[in-house]
Formats: sequence, C-alpha cells, structure tokens
Amino acid sequence: MEKDEKKEMRNDEAKGVNRRSFLKGAAALGAVTAGGFALNMALPGSAEAVKHPLPKKWDETIDVVVIGSGFAGWAAGAEAANGGSKVIILEKMPTYGGNSIINGGIMNSWDDKFHYRQKLDLGDDSAALHTQDTLKGGDNYNIPALAKAMAEGATDALNWMIDKGGAEIRPTVLRGGGHSAYRCHASGSGKVYVDALKRIAEKKGAKIRLNTAVTWIWRADADPKSPVLGVEVKSGRKVSNIKVSKALILASGGFGRDVKMRGDHYPYLAADTWNCTNQPGATGEVIRYAQAVGADTLQMNFIQLYPYAEPETGLLDSPALYPFNGPGNGIVYVTKQGKRFISELARRDHVAFAQIALGPQGKPTYTIFSDEMLLKMGGSREELEAGLKKGRFIVADSIAELAGKIGLPKDALVDTIEKHNKYLTEGKDPEFNKPITKAMTPMTKGPFYVVPQWPAIHHCMGGLRINEKAQVVDVFGEVIPKLYAAGEAAGGVHGSNRLGGNATTDCVVFGRVAGTNAAKGKA
Repeated sequence: MEKDEKKEMRNDEAKGVNRRSFLKGAAALGAVTAGGFALNMALPGSAEAVKHPLPKKWDETIDVVVIGSGFAGWAAGAEAANGGSKVIILEKMPTYGGNSIINGGIMNSWDDKFHYRQKLDLGDDSAALHTQDTLKGGDNYNIPALAKAMAEGATDALNWMIDKGGAEIRPTVLRGGGHSAYRCHASGSGKVYVDALKRIAEKKGAKIRLNTAVTWIWRADADPKSPVLGVEVKSGRKVSNIKVSKALILASGGFGRDVKMRGDHYPYLAADTWNCTNQPGATGEVIRYAQAVGADTLQMNFIQLYPYAEPETGLLDSPALYPFNGPGNGIVYVTKQGKRFISELARRDHVAFAQIALGPQGKPTYTIFSDEMLLKMGGSREELEAGLKKGRFIVADSIAELAGKIGLPKDALVDTIEKHNKYLTEGKDPEFNKPITKAMTPMTKGPFYVVPQWPAIHHCMGGLRINEKAQVVDVFGEVIPKLYAAGEAAGGVHGSNRLGGNATTDCVVFGRVAGTNAAKGKA
C-alpha cells in the first residue's frame, strides 16, 4: 500500500472516531444539565439542541408505540399486540389509513389460499421469481435480503388478512408492468386491506389516537447501545411525552407531499406544479426526526411517478387503476395521435418518462380496453358505471366512434388496435416486444372504453435503513435499540423503481416483522 493511501486511511479513521467522540461528548455535556438534552445529530452542539431537553417526567408509558395507521402501522400494531404488548398507534391526520386507504388495492403474492392463478391457468410463479422481478425492476439497487423477505412473506401475509381480518379479494390474478408472472391480487381498494388489518389489531387490543402528531423522537446519546426512549406528541394544543418500554415503530409513510424534501433529494421534482397522488399527510418529518437521533437513510432520490393518474388533479381514483391492472389482459396505451408509445407491460418509471418525453403537448395519453376485459382485469360493473357518470371513462360501440369522442385521429386509432389484435393472435409484438400471453384478449368486440392518464408523484422508494428484522440502522451500521421501521418510511426493498403492487406486500410483511420483533423486546 502506498504511503499516501495509508495516510488517507488514518485520516478517515480519525474522522470517524472524532465524530463519534464529538456526538458522545455533546450528549454527555447535555446530561450534566437538569434533565439532560436529547441527541440531535442534525445540529449537534448548536443552540437547536437546547430546544430539546429530555423530559423530566413522562406523561405515560406504553410497551409499543406505532407511528402511522396505514398497512404497515396496523400490521405492526396487530403483531405487537398479538405478542402480548400494550400498543398505541399514533396518527396525525383526523382519519386513519394514510396513503394505504387510497391505495389501489393490489397486493403481489405468488399464491393465495384460493389458488386463483393455478385455477385460471395463468402460468407459474414463485417467491424466488417474485424476488428476481423485484430486483430487476429496481435496477438491482435493492438490498437483496429485504426483497427476498418481502416475497417470501407475501402469501402468508395475504392469507392472514383474509382469514383473520375478513379481507375479500376478487377471483382473478393480474400481471402488472415489470412483472414476469400473474401475481397481482385485486381487492378493489386499499381500504379493504386497511380495514382487515385494523380489525385484527383492534381485536388484539391495539388502540389508535387520531389527530396526534409526533413532534420529536427522544434518544439520550449516540452510543450504539443507547435506545430510543420515547416520543413527544401534540394533540390540539396539548404537548405530552410518551415513554416506550419495548419499542417505537416508524410506519409514517413517505414524503411525496413535502415539496422541499423531495426537491432536496430529486431536484427535478422540486416544483410544486407536479401533481401528487398522496394524501396531505405524506410529509416525511418522522424520517427527519429519526435522522436527528442517528438513523441512516438510503436512496432518498428514488421517487416514483405513477403514469396513470388523473391528468388534471393527479388523483389516484378507481379509473386510474385500470391502466395498471390491465396490461396482462390486453389493454393498449396510446398518444393523442392514436399511436402506441411503449410496451404496456413496461415498468412504471419507463412508462412515465415515455409520456414526459412526448412534451407538454402530449398530455394526456390514453388507455383503451374492451368490455370483455373488465372482470378479468379485476374491475367491476359498479366501478365502471361510477367512472362513466363522472366522465372519467368514455364509452363507444366502435373504436372509430371512441376516437371521435376524445378527438383522436380515427384511422390512426383503428389501425393501432387492429395491429395490436394481430400481435396478440400471432403471439409477437414487433413494435415494442411486449411479452404476449394467452390471457390477453384482442379488442374485436365492443363496447370499448378509454381513460386518460398522466404521471404524478406517487411513491418514495428510499427511506430509513433497516435490516431483515425491520430494525433501524444508524449511520455507523449499528442497530438503534428499540427502533423499528416498515413500509414507505423504510428504504432498500424496491431499489430505483417499485413494481406496482409491491407496496402493499412490503408494508404488510415488514409491518408484521417489526411488530413481532418489537413485542419480544424487554420492558
């Protein structure tokens, strides 16, 4: 080894030691004052730390506190309560559910208790193939062990919600963009899964507090053995402090609605002119509080656009789900010129940027499907009628008539659909190399429907660094005692791009992992 390299290594080691020593010293200095100061790695030793003196007394003590009431939060609460812990779930919004309750209701699993994929003769799948697709879809930026744990826990998690929570899934299995198998299970709405998890959790004794925002996470110092102590919360004008005797679980979601935070990590998405599918509470402050007590983050710049949102508002309503749900059944994406622009089985980021490349004048693009596909792609007559009444779906008896109703060139759209029908019959797509399967239906019989679509900010793949036990890892690679994270608040599962339907699976699987392990903690 060269002399300069050795010197550089010694300097790096010294920096690491000095940083650790500085943080411990800052915490120790705070400890000599009345009550001590909370660790604040964001601004160690500055006046900011003075604003966070450790509580002189706790207003209450709870075994396990969960922040967030979406898929991950309720799953964590259910398993922690099942493990014998007293559990409260804190939700800053006036209603429960977060982004999960407005989720499209798709959950990826290689199997289900009814074995629908096998009964419908939709080909083979496995946890290993699900893992492989997830890694490929994320450009291998994923932490493989996390992707594997998600896929392997999927079927048990889905059946748990069905058996213990009363969740009902539709008797079909879909194939979304980026997936190489039919594994997307449809419930019609994320509320179906949220309510199932809520029933399981509340039956076990977990309690929820709405309108209760976490405003700080308490930890005394940066020593790897120093546990998280509790949280400061605000409900109305009342500020109180809750001590956790076993664990704190962060299931607070992503930061899609925080314009500054997403711009800090992905400047292209900094403008507040971007539409966003998220509910207003997706603002990421809990991730920042975790960072302030030493938590590491990763891949925060990986922020996903949903290509099929309502073009003017970015709303993720029921009609906005059909473009994702239908590729495995033969739907077609077209431009305002009536031409296809990408494989309908392409992953979300590829579809979104293909749309953006069309320029502002290309907004919106459209999804075309036929009545024959409706139930096969997990849709329902009720959803279709509601969408038609709102003007979100447009219907016509022929492709030419449909083109006329939305102002597309009739000859071009008719030609596009006829060519696509031929591709399905012949089993080969020479334009975009889309994998053709026997489950895809040619559009030869009406009525036909169209729904407009355009990208909106949707999901944060990056977040807090966790291990396979859902424990939060600090900036030195050490586990922070008594701190767990799951769902969109955590990173590493999806890599650079999340495959549609993996969010529900990720949240429920790792929520369960976090809750189970939290309950094992010593009070």
